[in-house]
Amino acid sequence: MNAASRAVTTSESPLLTRLAEARARTDALFQVLPPNSFYDRPIAERHRLIFYLGHLEAFDFNLLAGPLDLASHDEAFNKLFAFGIDPVDGGLPTDQPKDWPTIARVEKYNRLTREHLDDAIRNLGFAGVDLPASNEQLLNVAIEHRLMHAETLAYLLHSLPTDKKNIAALADEDDGPGPEPRQVTIPSGIATLGQPRAERAFGWDNEFGEQKVLVPSFTIDVFPVTNGEYLRFVQARGYEVPKYWRPEDWEWRRKTNLRHPHFWIPRDGGDPASPGTRWNYGSMSGSVPLPESWPVYVSHAEANAYSRWARKKLPTEEQWHRAAYGTPEGRERTYPWGDSAPAAKHGNFHHQRWDAAPADAHPDGASAFGVEDLLGNGWEWTSTVFGPLPGFEAFSFYPGYSADFFDGKHYVMKGGSPRTDAVMMRRSFRNWFQPHYPYVYGSFRCVEE
Repeated sequence: MNAASRAVTTSESPLLTRLAEARARTDALFQVLPPNSFYDRPIAERHRLIFYLGHLEAFDFNLLAGPLDLASHDEAFNKLFAFGIDPVDGGLPTDQPKDWPTIARVEKYNRLTREHLDDAIRNLGFAGVDLPASNEQLLNVAIEHRLMHAETLAYLLHSLPTDKKNIAALADEDDGPGPEPRQVTIPSGIATLGQPRAERAFGWDNEFGEQKVLVPSFTIDVFPVTNGEYLRFVQARGYEVPKYWRPEDWEWRRKTNLRHPHFWIPRDGGDPASPGTRWNYGSMSGSVPLPESWPVYVSHAEANAYSRWARKKLPTEEQWHRAAYGTPEGRERTYPWGDSAPAAKHGNFHHQRWDAAPADAHPDGASAFGVEDLLGNGWEWTSTVFGPLPGFEAFSFYPGYSADFFDGKHYVMKGGSPRTDAVMMRRSFRNWFQPHYPYVYGSFRCVEE
């Protein structure tokens, strides 16, 4: 489905080039869906896919219409497609396909919305070369919101049956058993969270309020936990032993009858804990033999249970920062590998692949301490509850973006996944999810203190 209209000209500002690229990125994702799939709900806690077709343009209009003094051409759709769902504590949506408009109506809405926005941006010089800071901020919000949803759409599509999407089969890969697990000791030092407000660099509201933290020495896994390593936890009947799980996590595991990671498929239907059980993996394009070298994707509850079983812990946000960006001499790097811009050799991110890659596939992305696979290949769970940095100020135009989730029910994730755009590889970027949501590309590594 293509919602493209005549594009904004890109001579005024590089941001408009980026907006056009982000639109092309999400338009291409909707091409993966045949028409009869738009009304599916691949994840019970989320909207039907038709919602996302309209949401991206509705968000842009609701964000920019005021500053552009632009009248609405469809207020009903602006409201219908305004807000997604945060999957916390059940409360599943109950709408039916018949409750949603046709694809053609949504595409018409998208086309007109883009035309109206682009004409207003041109006519008002909203994105001129000497762009005011407030305009620049709003355009960055529109761009990164769309790119975040490109990742959301990817894991929603991942959960859709293969026969419900148009996608080429994954090529066979001889991935091997994965890297040999090892740890490295990180000496005590400073980790800097967030970024200062004085700089004219974009960030979401939760990224501001620079905080320097002295982190005591600790030991951390060089690689994220792989499918092969996690298999030993499954075979040790880790899903059947309550002591590895926090009480609220065990109750969730019990209610859902969870017995293995979401992306794993018992090949012969046998006992998941049996050493003889053979496993497949639900890749984006179909079932493949379990790639033992890939990072395992699990919920925070599962990652925490594994850590207890291994007699380790999940890292705090500041420990993760220290291992990723710190150096033996004390200064901090822009990226784990240094100060050069993110490139394909540094990690599996920026839409390179639909799925993970071996955890040791990108040695050029290693930190100064030799910790690998930090950016891309899977968001990494931390033990830090998502909350504000010192001096937090909510966006006036989007006050609930972060503050609505300062509820003690969400945990910080760092790093990025195969479907995370490179623009969100910046050091201050923070992602977050609640602990019982297993569908995201969520990996982890462990620490010892």
